[in-house]
Amino acid sequence: MSRATAWVGWIWFAALLIMASGVLNVMTGLVAVLGRDNAYVDTGVGLVVFDVESWGWVHLIYGVILVLVGACLAAGQTWARVLAIVLVTLNLLTQFITLPAYPVWSIIVIAIYLIVIWALIVHGDEVRDI
Repeated sequence: MSRATAWVGWIWFAALLIMASGVLNVMTGLVAVLGRDNAYVDTGVGLVVFDVESWGWVHLIYGVILVLVGACLAAGQTWARVLAIVLVTLNLLTQFITLPAYPVWSIIVIAIYLIVIWALIVHGDEVRDI
């Protein structure tokens, strides 16, 4: 007899958001890898030049990992639930870096990631019973 309840929908919601975040990371990575080599940022004190391509590869690899973990989470893998919590928490913390530049966007993403973490922690056990 299956113990799965309607709450398992939260896990599928979390898996879908993780995969969507992964796809966006892959797209960001591709733009950075295939685009210009350097970015210039005026800090008010001076000009900062940094290599965009290396960040592009980080986003690309991280995005692929997110998509794979999201798919495994939707399939009910327990290890994917644990890894998803770690990866989403890491993504949540990185949103604080962009908070000064994009406050509304960052707060929305932080709220969504908190919902995903809540769903994974509170209702994650029900996925195994599908």
